[in-house]
Amino acid sequence: MTAGHSHGRIAFQGRPGAYSDLACRTAYPGWTTVPCETFAGAIAAVHDGKADLAMLACENNLAGRVPDIHALLPEAGLHIVGEHFQRVEHCLMGVPGATLEQAKKVHTHPVALAQVRGMIRDLNLTPVAEFDTAGAAELVAKWGRAEDVAVASELAATLYGLTIFQRNVEDAKHNTTRFYIAAREPLPLPEDRPIMTTVLFNVRNEPGALYKVLGGFATNGVNMTRLESYMLDGSFAATQFLLDVEGRPDRPNLKQALAELEFFSARFRILGVYPQSPFRQLKKTGVA
Repeated sequence: MTAGHSHGRIAFQGRPGAYSDLACRTAYPGWTTVPCETFAGAIAAVHDGKADLAMLACENNLAGRVPDIHALLPEAGLHIVGEHFQRVEHCLMGVPGATLEQAKKVHTHPVALAQVRGMIRDLNLTPVAEFDTAGAAELVAKWGRAEDVAVASELAATLYGLTIFQRNVEDAKHNTTRFYIAAREPLPLPEDRPIMTTVLFNVRNEPGALYKVLGGFATNGVNMTRLESYMLDGSFAATQFLLDVEGRPDRPNLKQALAELEFFSARFRILGVYPQSPFRQLKKTGVA
């Protein structure tokens, strides 16, 4: 199941036109996108056979991690089969026939509001937080008022019939969201692509436990690209970690590193082994 298949269905959290919807359309052109109110709903859509894949936002290079997905992934019962990096390009939009000079209030998701502070200041707009970016565009279209504008994707403007006043209004032009792509079963790994492995583990509550767990990656030359910790059940003594590393678990260096991790961990599970996004290689070469 790859982007070459043209008749699949892919679920995402958000309204039609959300950046997750755009990510689905970019990574899997020709597929039917399935909007869901929550991440849990997107995961359930895959389990129930309503979708073949789920596009799940996991982190943004400006806003940080997406908390909901890390609480859901361990118990989701799905396999991470890919990753996608989506550039976030915010557009300022309003109802057709209105002008930017008439705008007074700007509606969008709270994270997006934090990413367009310069534009809000320059245009002297009143920020109003909404559930999501596409939902804000939908509301502005429904209200039909010249004084209300939204910050959302170009796709949202197209879907809800809004006029784009300004493009790329975000303060940081490198704003990018990373997504995990999840499926019911693992997919065959290509031999000609670099591979990522995502691991979930718990360390024993003892001195040096994390040092012992991670030491094997350094001694075996394995590159860690991400390590995040989460408290379990509100306990300060029980910590869970999510780890992304480069490589395949069946290759000697990562196999040995994971063996050491499992030995020193209280619990260990591989959530997915999947091809690296081409975006990673572009970043390494300085193109992206």
